[in-house]
Amino acid sequence: MMALDFSFYNWDVISKFVLKGFYFSIILTVVATIGGVLFGTVLALMRLSGKKWLDMPAAIYVNGMRSIPLVMVILWVFLLAPFAIGRPIGAEVSAVVTFIAFEAAYFSEIMRAGIQSIPRGQVNAGQAVGMTYGQNMKLVVLPQAFRNMLPVLLTQTIILFQDTSLVYAIGAYDMLKGFETAGKNYGRPIEAYLLAAVVYFIMCYALSYCVKRLHKKIAIIR
Repeated sequence: MMALDFSFYNWDVISKFVLKGFYFSIILTVVATIGGVLFGTVLALMRLSGKKWLDMPAAIYVNGMRSIPLVMVILWVFLLAPFAIGRPIGAEVSAVVTFIAFEAAYFSEIMRAGIQSIPRGQVNAGQAVGMTYGQNMKLVVLPQAFRNMLPVLLTQTIILFQDTSLVYAIGAYDMLKGFETAGKNYGRPIEAYLLAAVVYFIMCYALSYCVKRLHKKIAIIR
């Protein structure tokens, strides 16, 4: 039986192969979270507008995206986008576009639930002092909804970070790809995948613990 050997992993190997992918995974997570929350908020407001011509397309988009595996969406965008715009967009750009579009569907449902959690009396109070729908949402509803939803939004962001490893399917250089490349160069692919799993576990477990603590603090404030 082959013995595992992790001795080849040192700072030089990490800086040469892994850090580039790590940075891309983090950037992809941050950009997709910001873009997904913004787009998701628009979708949530469309679904809560009470107007069928806004609610229906938003509902079709959200339910459609949530019914398709992410890796399939990644492949579709990567393979079909060049035909739509007439030129290739690259694996990294394709990954960013895909994650924003896909995660928006999930963030939309989180936002919708958060908005609906605000007591109707506060909305009525804002209307009573002459606020428009937009002002009411901006100044009264959304700030409270974001606070209520923050732990769930952060949990979804952790899931998003885990899912960034799927860009491996289109050849984007993420953290998993960095570990794999290092493993191939030194003839230690098993050790590379094991180390990648350990790093993903440590990062996600630590972030989940922080979210759990934050959730308890928000519960006390309430």
